[in-house]
Amino acid sequence: MAMPEAERVARGQRWRDREWLLAALRSAPRALVRDLTLPSDPLPAAGQPGYPVWRPVLAIPLVICAALLAPLQIGALQPDGGGAVPGLTVLLGIGQAAALVAGLFRPLSAWWASTALMVALTCLTEPGIRPGVLFPWTLPGMFLTGGALFLLALRVRPRRAGGALVVTLLAGAACALFTARPHHYDIDRAVPVLLAVVVVGSSLRGLRKARRETDAQAELTAGERALRTLLEERNRIARELHDVVAHHMSVISIQAQVAPHLVDDPSDELRENLAGIRENAVTALTELRRVLGVLRADDTSADGLRQAPQPTLDQLDALLGRVRKAGLTVTARTTGGPCPLPPGVGLTAFRIVQEALSNVLRHAPGAEVQVEIGYRSSAVHVRVTNTAPAGPPAPAPAPGAGHGLLGMRERAAMLGGDFADGPTPGGGYEVAAVLPLEGPS
Repeated sequence: MAMPEAERVARGQRWRDREWLLAALRSAPRALVRDLTLPSDPLPAAGQPGYPVWRPVLAIPLVICAALLAPLQIGALQPDGGGAVPGLTVLLGIGQAAALVAGLFRPLSAWWASTALMVALTCLTEPGIRPGVLFPWTLPGMFLTGGALFLLALRVRPRRAGGALVVTLLAGAACALFTARPHHYDIDRAVPVLLAVVVVGSSLRGLRKARRETDAQAELTAGERALRTLLEERNRIARELHDVVAHHMSVISIQAQVAPHLVDDPSDELRENLAGIRENAVTALTELRRVLGVLRADDTSADGLRQAPQPTLDQLDALLGRVRKAGLTVTARTTGGPCPLPPGVGLTAFRIVQEALSNVLRHAPGAEVQVEIGYRSSAVHVRVTNTAPAGPPAPAPAPGAGHGLLGMRERAAMLGGDFADGPTPGGGYEVAAVLPLEGPS
């Protein structure tokens, strides 16, 4: 009779599960040996991100604990009936304490040494130790073994720390099985203590790893945010320059169209040249709108301002009046003779002053501000200085005109100018820019 399909599939699945389990059991010893022989995780250098703060904190207490546990371990292994402790036992006890200190630097090697010394001490002292002494771990010995496991769990993956715990318990169980007489066995006490030590160490390692990854992600996010801010500010600058250039190209086109009517008898050559000027202006304006117009289309926040002219230093008094109404004490000073500025220079100077005043409102409430505009033959100097704030910064930043210092620096660099900012001796802040009247060469 043919076997039903469902039963055949179920039997095949059980066979595959059995084969997988057998393969896992066969490979388990090799995996355990590999886990307990590979180097531990490397640590960053002192002062570098990810350096564990517990290492220098644990160094001195660990040395003190090792110095106290060594004589206690040696004393616990005193032969039954009194007498001096054999010299080899003293040497092995000191070595087990030294392995605990070495775990700060070589945790895997220190754990192997601690386990081997524990087995050697047990085999050496088992025939003669007092019946009431805990076996195979004395109380100081349990602390020494647990400390070695804890330092190992801080530096390796949890699976490797679990493998070390299994080897340690198996070594203790083997020592308890092959004895010459009954003892006060403490396997039942050692299992929860050593397991708790490994769990705590692995948890601290996971916490340190998560914190390191969080710091790296925060640094990456900050870099991406700065790049995004820079790109947004460049787009905003491009939109404003598009408006300025488009306005002047439109004026050129209109003037070239009107110019022939202002002459009584324009020649054909004049008409042809003016027509060429108008045609080139219209073509340039079309290409400009094709390339940069999409930036305006993406700016939904500027929908109500598309037809408004771009501000210049001519509107500086109105800007100062608005911030004075907001509660800011502002004084303005102009040096040199005011003169017409190129559109990009006037717009950039206005935006730098506007953003500097916005920063003062956000970060230095109650401060007094001085705005200085210096007209020179080849450049315009802009300087905004504020005193120390009279109160704490606002809990939430107020909406500003741009992207702070990054936008100011980008605008100045676009014109080939210089920009500087920094704190002043009295606890205030200063921004300064030099904007050339001619474009960068």
